[in-house]
Amino acid sequence: METIPARLKKLRTALSEKGIPAILISQSQNRRYLSGFSGSAGYLLITSSGQKLATDFRYVEQARQQAPHYGLFEIRGSLSNWFANFIVGLESDELYFESEEVSFDRYTQFKNILTPLGIELKPCAGLVEALRAIKESGEIALIERAVGISDAAIEHIRETAKPGMTELEIAWKIESYMREHGSEAVPFEVIVAAGLASALPHHSPSEREIETGEPVVIDIGARCSGYASDLTRTICFGKETAEFRRIYDVVLRAQLAAIDGIRAGMTGEEADAIARHAIAQTGYDNSFGHGLGHGIGLRIHESPRLGTLSKDILSDGMVFSIEPGIYIPDWGGVRIEDTAVLENGKIRVLSTARK
Repeated sequence: METIPARLKKLRTALSEKGIPAILISQSQNRRYLSGFSGSAGYLLITSSGQKLATDFRYVEQARQQAPHYGLFEIRGSLSNWFANFIVGLESDELYFESEEVSFDRYTQFKNILTPLGIELKPCAGLVEALRAIKESGEIALIERAVGISDAAIEHIRETAKPGMTELEIAWKIESYMREHGSEAVPFEVIVAAGLASALPHHSPSEREIETGEPVVIDIGARCSGYASDLTRTICFGKETAEFRRIYDVVLRAQLAAIDGIRAGMTGEEADAIARHAIAQTGYDNSFGHGLGHGIGLRIHESPRLGTLSKDILSDGMVFSIEPGIYIPDWGGVRIEDTAVLENGKIRVLSTARK
C-alpha cells in the first residue's frame, strides 16, 4: 500500500492545481485515508509545508501510533477554546473546509473564530474523494479479503437457511458468520427481503417468515481494515417459479452484458446504459429504478457513480458494484450485484458467489 507521504504528495498536487493553500479535513474516511488515524473524532490541517492532527484525550495515544507523519494536537474543551491555537502558523488568509461534511452550525462556529483573525473560510468538495476513487494495490487486496468473507457467507446461508425462518433470523445468521470469519463491523445493515418486500431495494429485515418458492433478495457486505465489499444474490428456497426464472435471467443477462462491455474511459452514464438497454429490450425498463453501481472502498458508497446522470470517467484502479435489478410491486424483485475492479481497461469481477 502506498505510504501516507505519497498520498499527501498527491493531495498537495491537487491543492496546488486548484490554488488552495490550506485545507481542514473532517470527513472520517478522508481523515483515515490521509493520516492512517481510524478514530471517530478529529481534524487534519494540511498546508503546502506541513500537516497536523487534532483529536481529544480518548484518541491521543491511538493517533500517536497510527499517524506518525502528523504533528499531534490535543483537543481540550469547546471549539472556541482550542481551534485558534490549532491553526497557529497558518501561512494564508484562506482556509478551505469540506463543505459536504460540515454542518451549518459548525461552519458558523469556525467562521466566528476565523473572521477576527483575518482568515476567510472557503468551501471545497470532492477533492480527497477523487484521490480515493483510484485504489492502490493494497487497498484492492483488502477489498478482496472482504469480498471473500461475503462470498462465503452467501454460500453458508444457501446451505443452512430454509423456509419458515424469518428475514431477521437469516440476516443475523449472515452477520454472525461474517464477524466470526474475520469481518469488522458490517458496512451497512444486512438486507433480507422476501416475497413482495423484495421489490423494495433497501428493505429492512422483519419478523416475516420466508415461504417456499418466493424471491429472496440478500444484500450484504463485509469489512476488512476499513475496506468494504458489496454483494447481492436473489435466491429461492424450494422450487423456482417460471416467472422468477424469467425475470432472474433478464437481470443476469443485463449484468453479464455490463461486465463484458464496461471499459476504462467510459462515463458512469455510458456504463449504466449497457445494462439498462438490455433490460429495456425485455419491456422492464420502468422496473429498474436505481443506478447500475457505485464506488466501494472505505465507504460503501463512494466515487465513481454508475447511473443515468453520472459524468464520472471510469479509470483503471476504480472498484465499484455492478448491480442491475428489476422490481415489480405486486410480485417482488431480483437484484444481482458483484464487486468489480477496472484493470487493463476492462472489468475483473472480484465476487465468486454462485449466481
